Amino acid sequence: MLAQQLVNGLQLGGAYALVAVGYTLIFGVLNLLHLAHGEVFMVGAYVGLALALAGAPFWAALLGGMAGAAVLGLVIERVAFRPVRDRGSHVTPLMTTIAVSLVLQHAVVKLYGAEPVAFPQVFAVVPVSLGPVTVTSLQLVILGTSLALMALLDLVLRRTWLGRAIRATAENPTVASLLGVNVSLAIVAVFVLASALAGAAGVLLAANFTAVTPFFGVKVGLKALAVMLVGGLGNVPGAMVGGVLVGVVEALSVGYLASSYRDAFAFGVMILILLVRPTGLFGARLAAV
Repeated sequence: MLAQQLVNGLQLGGAYALVAVGYTLIFGVLNLLHLAHGEVFMVGAYVGLALALAGAPFWAALLGGMAGAAVLGLVIERVAFRPVRDRGSHVTPLMTTIAVSLVLQHAVVKLYGAEPVAFPQVFAVVPVSLGPVTVTSLQLVILGTSLALMALLDLVLRRTWLGRAIRATAENPTVASLLGVNVSLAIVAVFVLASALAGAAGVLLAANFTAVTPFFGVKVGLKALAVMLVGGLGNVPGAMVGGVLVGVVEALSVGYLASSYRDAFAFGVMILILLVRPTGLFGARLAAV
């Protein structure tokens, strides 16, 4: 039973970590909370839903959700962040993201209605027995995709010129600009990468929960924010570990208590960790990695 719940928590936590990493990237570079990130996650899920309903295979729905979310992230950066990012106040961009989240919610309600929409089963969910643990093909896809995307992000941040530009911008955008780094491009890249990861998580969790609603991103967005705080502000590896930890705690609370307690335990773990270690498990770090 314990091993089974740990596996369930790993696949759930991997998807949470994808959303939390996006929060962390944007906070690490701009020192700002992107409160519309949960709605970017939701829009990615709806793009994947539209493709799945049109008969596209799961991988196409996943890539479509990532692409749609990435484009949305680019638009949000241009419309909501760039005009106000140099105003010297953190309140203005914070309020613009709240406004963007409400606009996106109402736009999706207009298109799809407020009721849950079933996510089609895009491939056969086959149970696989691994000793005392039974996993489904969907769980393996969710966990494998989450790990692959996080590994790819780590590779981009550490091994590419774009990653070096993002890390330099996170350290000090003024100095980075003086040294020839295209700071605006680095910020756009952060929004695109973070949004693409959120879109992937949206499609993966929509397939896992088999339904999507316009308010799908609210709870997941808050949970991802909790994950970021658990791992440490601006700390990408911390967000990855924090996502897995919160996912495992949720799965254990569902397995041994009741599903109604899952959110209480997830946020309870956040509170306990922050009481003991206010900077999170890995410590706050304004650099992106």
